[in-house]
Amino acid sequence: MQNTLMRRRSLLALPFAAPLAAPALVAAQERALNLYSSRHYDTDRALYDGFTAESGIRIRLIEGDADQLIARIQSEGANSPADVLITVDAARLARAVDAGVLAETESEILKSRIPENMRAPDGKWYGLSSRARVIMYDRQRGVPEGLARYEDLALPAQRGQILIRAAAHPYNTSLMASILLANGAEAAEAWARGVVANMARQPQGGDTPQFQAVAAGVGRLAVANTYYLARFGASSNPQEKALFDRIGVIFPNQAPGDRGTHVNVSGAGVVRSSGNKAVALRFIEYLSSQRAQELFANGNFEYPVVAGVAPHPALVALGSFRADQLNAQRYGALAPEALRIMQRAGWR
Repeated sequence: MQNTLMRRRSLLALPFAAPLAAPALVAAQERALNLYSSRHYDTDRALYDGFTAESGIRIRLIEGDADQLIARIQSEGANSPADVLITVDAARLARAVDAGVLAETESEILKSRIPENMRAPDGKWYGLSSRARVIMYDRQRGVPEGLARYEDLALPAQRGQILIRAAAHPYNTSLMASILLANGAEAAEAWARGVVANMARQPQGGDTPQFQAVAAGVGRLAVANTYYLARFGASSNPQEKALFDRIGVIFPNQAPGDRGTHVNVSGAGVVRSSGNKAVALRFIEYLSSQRAQELFANGNFEYPVVAGVAPHPALVALGSFRADQLNAQRYGALAPEALRIMQRAGWR
């Protein structure tokens, strides 16, 4: 982990690329695609190798924090070498749209493969994989009564029971934005205040420590993304596998007529300043192919966005669910307002 972070930092610390002469730029475009990615999963490299094997085009990868990459593209301006930006979470994709770094694109392949709610209406980004944000509990203590919706997390019955990460993390601001769109600002703030009142402790750590704390008896309910738990289900570590077997999952808002469980998205867009847009769009189309979608599913325990591609068995073991069909660009764009509401409610 430390080496990976050091590598990312060193890449981000590189000076911005100087403009190339036109012939050199054309030659580089023929041989390579410049990818800026905030996904930090080693398994993604198999995706890039597959594209190179299929197309003969090499991937030049720059990894880093999403906000840093967006700022870097802005600073590089028309001379940016970036062709494709990949990032995790609709809030970050919406941030890239607002920053003006992504190009409008048109692809019948992507329109046919990727559901409408998992892509920007103007083609500025396309979803590649998704994660459900669910409620987790300790099977040894039984299924919590009266808990079927996100809204139920704010009920007095859950006082002192909720474990969840910080408000500012995009996973939570995107969830909050979806609740804001579903219920309105006043009800959303009341919900946030109820969740704060029901927290077992001040938010700390990522998603994994939340369900680990459930098993340790710190609280009874954790809010976390599915892929964190599914990793434990596929682990060869007996302790992690035992924890997977112990933690149960509630997919919220599943009753007939209700909106479904919130899902978030990893996505990619063509960089507006790219001089290599056709190849960049071809690369994103490749990421929506069945083979690439299988790698997303099996490599990082994410749900494929393309119909007909099966999730990893560890995800299947968590149960089936109906997802909220709200367009990710809509709730992603509301993330700043959602964060302000959460902060007013005392969510740190």
